[in-house]
Amino acid sequence: MIERYSLTATAAEIAERFSADVPEFYKPRYNAAPTQLLPVITSTDPQGLSLFYWGRPPQFAKNKSLSERIVNLRQENISERPVLKKALMKYRCIIPADGFYAWKKLGKKTAIPYRFTSTEKLFSFAGLWEEFEDEGGAMVHTFTIITVTANDTVSKITERMPMILDKRLEAIWLNPASSESAILNTLIPFPSDKLTLYPVSPRINELNLDVPSLIIPTPPADQHGNLTLFD
Repeated sequence: MIERYSLTATAAEIAERFSADVPEFYKPRYNAAPTQLLPVITSTDPQGLSLFYWGRPPQFAKNKSLSERIVNLRQENISERPVLKKALMKYRCIIPADGFYAWKKLGKKTAIPYRFTSTEKLFSFAGLWEEFEDEGGAMVHTFTIITVTANDTVSKITERMPMILDKRLEAIWLNPASSESAILNTLIPFPSDKLTLYPVSPRINELNLDVPSLIIPTPPADQHGNLTLFD
């Protein structure tokens, strides 16, 4: 399961990379997590960034099992379920990012967090978005990240990875005219040689902590919770 990522680029860098307007609400994120409002670009409005909730808004996240199911969507499930195929053709989005996190389990209670980055400074995750009314009648927008089987680099840490898109695949994913076969053909693991990884502080586990020091490589000796000197 992928439940943390980062987007630390400036607004200008994002605007240039994705050819999209970046509103004033944008701010770098070092610990993007489910239930938070995060930037996405949809196939219906590829010219600008929008803020959607990842998974579900906080008020709907009490049902943990439901929340877990909608944070990520397995690529394998899309071709098996007609309702997901229908969503795939109408509600595609990309989620700008420059890194993602995964945990390597060393025991029942021990897991070391790692950050993955790409040779391309900025990339995106493939996702689907949804719109619905809350109990008060207000429209709510959410997104889920599509995951694929981990490539050789990521499989050292975990079995799944987000579906990462480069510019060429983004053009297909965001094009409303793309065929079903063309879209499905983008659902492949990102090349292993384009990803690097390094351990980070276990403070990444704190949902409300979002500071630059979280992306700094952390020596193994500090993996037991010792504070770093960067904040």
